Parts: sequence; structure tokens; C-alpha cells
Amino acid sequence: MTSRRPLVIQDGLVSELSQGDTVQTGGSSTEVVAGSGLVGGGNVGPNIRLDFAVAPNPSGVIYVGDTIGNDGVASVNATIALASGNKADTESFTALSSGNAALSTAVGALASGNAALDLVPTLVGGGGTTAEFTAASAVVSGYAVGVDDAGKVQSVRSVVADNSNPMSFPSTAVVFESAFSNYISTTYDTTNNRVVIAYTDGGNSNYGTAIVGTVSGTSISFGTAVVFESASSNFISTTYDTTNNRVVIAYRDSGNSGYGTAIVGTVSGTSISFGTAVVFESAQSTYISTTYDTTNNRVVIAYVDQGNSAYGTAIVGTVSGTSISFGTAVVFESAVSVYISTTYDTTNNRVVIAYRDLGNSNYGTAIVGTVSGTSISFGTAVVFESATSNYISTTYDTTNNRVVIAYQDLGNSNYGTAIVGTVSGTSISFGTAVVFESATSISISATYESTNNRVVISYQDQGNSNYGTAIVGTVSGTSISFGTAVVFESANSDYISATYDTTNNRVVIGYQDAGISGYGTAIVADALLSYSYKPTLSSYPNVLGISQSTVASGSTCLVNLPGTLYNEPAANLTTGEFYYANPTTSGITTTSTKPTSWDGQVPWNYIGRAVTSSGLMLLKSI
Repeated sequence: MTSRRPLVIQDGLVSELSQGDTVQTGGSSTEVVAGSGLVGGGNVGPNIRLDFAVAPNPSGVIYVGDTIGNDGVASVNATIALASGNKADTESFTALSSGNAALSTAVGALASGNAALDLVPTLVGGGGTTAEFTAASAVVSGYAVGVDDAGKVQSVRSVVADNSNPMSFPSTAVVFESAFSNYISTTYDTTNNRVVIAYTDGGNSNYGTAIVGTVSGTSISFGTAVVFESASSNFISTTYDTTNNRVVIAYRDSGNSGYGTAIVGTVSGTSISFGTAVVFESAQSTYISTTYDTTNNRVVIAYVDQGNSAYGTAIVGTVSGTSISFGTAVVFESAVSVYISTTYDTTNNRVVIAYRDLGNSNYGTAIVGTVSGTSISFGTAVVFESATSNYISTTYDTTNNRVVIAYQDLGNSNYGTAIVGTVSGTSISFGTAVVFESATSISISATYESTNNRVVISYQDQGNSNYGTAIVGTVSGTSISFGTAVVFESANSDYISATYDTTNNRVVIGYQDAGISGYGTAIVADALLSYSYKPTLSSYPNVLGISQSTVASGSTCLVNLPGTLYNEPAANLTTGEFYYANPTTSGITTTSTKPTSWDGQVPWNYIGRAVTSSGLMLLKSI
């Protein structure tokens, strides 16, 4: 864009004010007569802004607020400006220019002329806003990219330190029951964003009791405890029905001949209410474990059926409102089975049950179940540990699509051990077992931390004064590696149960604290992960635009910059929504939350807005 001087009438002719000349007011403001280059006219004064139309067909546009204007629109206060001439845009926060714009106060600027940036890409299309860069690493089309100190582009991504960084417990443990508490089981209500802990309350006739916890930062607070069974209750297990938004608690009801019983709970605020208890096994039932089949929307309960030779048995439950009904129980192991633990493989849509098989030398064994309607069928059992295995706990790694089983290995000095399983059809195969604690380990509980893609195992370390301890494991292929164990309770800790709060990205551990009379206690774990974001320019992470190319490292990558429309027919965008870079996937997202520890020089913000289901108008670099 060009700069024009005011038009004046001199000797009856319209011309620009000559260089060096000024308008003399002579005691009163002089009226400037509008000519072909001046729009509006008016009195010359300190508070008057004059808008000049530079040419009938201006060569560029600038974006001011919600308006796109021609060269002549004043954009002194624009937060985003695109200019093809020498527009100063001195107060712009972000500016793209193909001319010799000063962009003196712009936080971020891209230029193909003589603008201030040293690292300038090759612009394609003469003043356009698509650019060719060299890819510093492999880049996928549609990924958000940034520029590094070498002037090359990389996918925008978060980098997490390995699991040598242990868990930390920065806040004090919180008592949820000031009485002896055992058979503790935790689950997470993803609808109400609450932790639910069920337990046997020794201070109230061993009644089955539940309480709701709310995580804030690295601490947890609790509502009022609610009795779900007015009788002695043990072998308690909880799961969350994500379809019906209900907590399901299964337990042995000593007030009813030790029958296997289940009840449905509804969380509201910081409290929980219950429907009517339903018997799922009219016989003594022990070692109860529950999981939720998210594909078939069914609760699966595995247990020892003392009324049938203590065989390992499973049954499928269907939640409706505040009640639950059951199909027919199915034996999965025709032998005494103990230390039963269940999990659900969301990739293969299979239930996995791990247990100690007394009919086969007490070996650690696993079996795959398939739910159909209100029944379940099983494949062939597979031994994962050819030695007596106790305190078995299972979880599912949704990132690597692997089952992880943690247990005490009596064949190896009672060491805490873990193994990775891969489901295929109705069977499961295993990698090599890995020791996570070279000491006797009991009361083991495994959970999966989906934010950082890590398995967290909590346990009582009898090699260290029975202290409550936690360790982080990372699955790779069919193996698992561990970081450094960390004590979460410097006292005898038992009946440990851990769950993962997916909203606050925190592991919550419930346990019996023998250091304070066996009180029911909970603590929130924080991962000591060092997050960083790549790429960086002068040590600051940045988002430049969207890649048009899928290329290997060292190849030329075409990048859409702000001011262009990125089009991808399969994008399935929501028209009108603002989109942000997603450092976790390197793609884009409508989630506006700033990534953890983002320390870019420009504040976190959206990068574009969907104008169609396949078109994203890029608006900003950050």
C-alpha cells in the first residue's frame, strides 16, 4: 500500500499538499475540501481521523476486528492484519506482510520482503500466504506445524519426560472415614467428575458404605458417607456404567447368607444415593471383581462361587434406572479360583479376567470373555505366571492396546511383578514378566493414567516397613518398564485401591492407614512429568499454520499460513467453531484449554475458524 498526502486546492486546482508544506489554520481550523483521494473531508484537528482510499483496485486486504477492508481502512488498532504493501500496522499483535512493512511492534511476523524476521521462508504465489519449508522431521498433512531455529517446520507436539520421573504426592492425605476401614474400592464417575469410594465401615457395624470425593488440584475433599448395605459387607468392588451414568457396587452381603449382591448408586453433587440391592449369586461369594463393557453396555462381575466348589464364575448385569438385573452365571474356571481381577479391552471388545488357579498349581492365569446380550462366553485359559500368584490386579492401556497384570510372584521371593498381555480374538498372549518391586508386595492395585499413557501400580512394600508405595510403568510392545517407586504413606497401608480422575488428570489412591488406627484415607498423586512443546523458535514454542503435505524429514513441506483457507474434505469440521492446535495429537481441536506448561511468547489462542465442514480459515499464528 502507498502513503498519500492530503489533497488541497491551490489556485483553483486540486493537488496533493507539497512536501514540506503545512496547512495554516490562521486562528481557526481550516476546512479540507474532499478530493479524489480523500474520503469524508472535515476539519483538521488533533482528534480527527482521516481515511484515505488508496486506489480503485487495492492490492491487499487487512483484517480489522470482524471486518475485512481494503488498503485504505485504518488498522492502527487491529489485532490481526494482513498487508501486501508497506502498511506499518504498528500496534498489530500478529501480522503477515509480503512487502517492506516495518511490523516494528508485532509479536510474530512473517515476511517475504525486508521485514524484521531473520528466518523467512520462501513464499509461494507472490504475496500469498502459503509457504514452502524444509521439514525437520516427518510431517503429516493436516497437522499443525511450527518453525524451529533452523527455519524448518515440525509438527506441533508435546514431549513428555520418560517414566524415570516418579509420581509425587504434594498434598497431605485426607481421611474419608474416621474408623477402621477395609475392602476399599475406588472408581471414577466421568459424568459428575467425582471419585467414589466404597468400603466396609468398622466404626458402624462393618456396614457397606460409600462416599464421594472431589479432586481439586492435588487434594481431595469428601461429602457425607452413605450406607448402601446395613449389614456386614466385604469383598467390595466398584465400577462405573458410562452409559447409564451410574456407579455399580458388588459385594458379599453377610447379612444375607454371604450372597453375592449388587446395588446401583447415583452421584449428585458430593453425595450418592442408592436403589435396591439385587442378589446375583444365591451362595457365598468371595473375591468379587467388576468391570464395565462399554461396547455392550453391560456390567460384568467375576467372583468365586462357594456354592459351586469355589469355581471361578462370571455374570452379566444390565443397569436400568437405579436397579440392575442379571443373566445366567457362567463358570470360567472349573477349579478353585482366588485373587480375581477384571478389566475391559476397549479395542477388542473383550473382558479379561486374571486369577490364581488352584486347580493348576496356583499359577497366575488369564482368560478372555465375550459378552453377548446378557450372557458371556470364554476362550481358553492361559497361564501368565508359572508360580503361585497373589494380589492380582488388572488394568487396560488404551494407548498401546494392552492388558497389564500386576501381582505378587511367590516363585520369585514374593516380588511385585507385572506382565503385558495382548488379546487376539478369544485368547491372550503374554510378554516377559518384569519385577517392579524387589521385595514382598501385597495389596496391589493397578490403574491406567490415560493423559500420560502410563500404568500406575500402588502397593504395600513389605521391604520398606509396609509403607504405601506407587510406581509408574510404561508399556512398549509386549513389555513394560518402570521408574522409581515413591512412598505415598509412611505407615502400614492396606486394602489399597487406585482409580484415575480423567477430568483433573490425577490418580487417586484409597487405602487403610494403620498409622492412624486403620482409618479410611485417600491421597492424590501428581505426575512429576516435565512437559515441553516442539518446535521452538528462540526457545519459545509456536504454531505457524497447517501442513498441506505428508512428507519425510528433509523434504519440502507446503504450509498454509494465516489468511488462507485450509481445505480437507474428510476433516468433518464444525462450521463456525474456532479451532486450536492440539499438541497431543499434532492436529486441531475445538478444545480451548491451554496445554499444560505452554510457555509460548504469544498467549495461547485459536488458530482458525471453520467456515465449512471441510474448510478452516486460518486466522492466527501463535
